Amino acid sequence: SLKNTMEEIKANYEAEHPNVNIIYNADSSGTLQTQIEEGAQCDIFFSAATKQMDALTEEGYVIDGSVINLLENKIVLIKPTGEETAVTGFDNITLAGEDVPVGQYARKLFENIGNLDDVMAMEINEGANVIAVLTAVAEGSNEVGVVYATDAASVTDKVDIIAEAPADSLKTPVLYPVGLIEDKEASEDDTRAAEAFLDYVESDAAIKVFEDYGFTAYEAEDSEDATEASADNTEAEDSTASADSTSK
Repeated sequence: SLKNTMEEIKANYEAEHPNVNIIYNADSSGTLQTQIEEGAQCDIFFSAATKQMDALTEEGYVIDGSVINLLENKIVLIKPTGEETAVTGFDNITLAGEDVPVGQYARKLFENIGNLDDVMAMEINEGANVIAVLTAVAEGSNEVGVVYATDAASVTDKVDIIAEAPADSLKTPVLYPVGLIEDKEASEDDTRAAEAFLDYVESDAAIKVFEDYGFTAYEAEDSEDATEASADNTEAEDSTASADSTSK
């Protein structure tokens, strides 16, 4: 869900800082978490959910005090443009896998509105990440799917939004935390570059880009929310998925 946005932010930042080369990897947040745990070099982690960031923080990979819940997204139900669907039946719905944030949100949504068992008893196709779900619906391989609003907005010529998740269907907002990862291989210059890029990602200029892609800047209801540690030079999730971004 962050891939296209981070590509634009990377281009903007490198244009302003020609001596900096940002390298990022886009995948699901769960995949990126695993890569960091397995030793992949990373300076900044941008996650599509707090679960993966919290896990890395607890495991000691995140730099204390660096994490902020930066963005908020929405969960929507989509169908192929121009196609009819009996949405109420969920006869053929595509969900992202349970280790993918959007898949976790979807299951929690169905659980909270009381029809998770009914949905899971239907014919379900699980996508590896949110882009796989979006592609399956856009190509007409699946009748409906659950994705982020920002992903649906990226292909408005191919999918229609049937409904947005009701405000009370998720107990917590769909948050995107970002923070610094402990990178023992980084030089002092690399570390300073990562810190500077993280500052830029949190700046008004970058927030404007995120908003252009459909994200909302998250405003914590109380000061406790703006957080704790975490992250390495990111990779970028689906963008996903998950997302990370790296700066070197």
